[in-house]
Amino acid sequence: MHRKILLALAVLVALIFTMNLNAQAQQPALAAPATTPAAMADDNPYGDVLTFNGFVKRTGVMAYPLIVLSMIAFFMIVLFSFTVRQGTVVSDAFMNSADALIRKQDYLGLLAVCNRRNECIARITAKTLDFATRNPTASFEEVKEVTEAEGNRQSSLLLARIAYLGDVGAIAPMLGLLGTTLGMITTFHEISGKGVGGSNQLGLAQGVSEALLCTASGLVIGIPALMFYAIFRGKVNRLISEMEAATTHLMALLAVQYKRAARAVAAQ
Repeated sequence: MHRKILLALAVLVALIFTMNLNAQAQQPALAAPATTPAAMADDNPYGDVLTFNGFVKRTGVMAYPLIVLSMIAFFMIVLFSFTVRQGTVVSDAFMNSADALIRKQDYLGLLAVCNRRNECIARITAKTLDFATRNPTASFEEVKEVTEAEGNRQSSLLLARIAYLGDVGAIAPMLGLLGTTLGMITTFHEISGKGVGGSNQLGLAQGVSEALLCTASGLVIGIPALMFYAIFRGKVNRLISEMEAATTHLMALLAVQYKRAARAVAAQ
């Protein structure tokens, strides 16, 4: 788990480093004669926005929160791509081991296996076995309630993790809209103290155009974040269904062992 997080951080750092290199590579172009930037602006009016300094200059103070949100969204997408998978929830290897150990009634061995595995089903099984071993007189229904409570907790944790990506997707457009509103307020305030000449109208149009870049930036961050959130949510729901099926299977095996032990006691 820690190695996957470090890998995601390394990818994020590499992306930031690449963005800085691109910004430095474009510095000589900015130092060219006066006719060169004009020609570049005609070819690509958004060329200045694609650089870090140009983006900060044209979007204002809200550029920094938007940049931070974009990094958070990228980090979460990479992290969830590595961690939201079947091996971290329920694996065939654990189910085979648990099935064999329950049939042998080797609960201490199964508890040791659960402590070594970093899976949701392993934590559910460990909680169940810990309660059963500490309370040998507990009925199967009481053990089943503990299992269901821990299963609901693990499901909530899985859904809560990816919910942060959905929050980023909802917050980013709102921040972009806030930046647009602040930019338009500033632009109209500057225009209000001057005449209504053609140059002022041109300045108003330019100021509104730059202010709307905040909204566009928020949407560029929010739309992919919500798309990946929907993908991860569907994947998590499928994994939760598989975890519930695996838990039901293990509880059925435990129920058989409880009945066998009850018959043995009655026979004596």
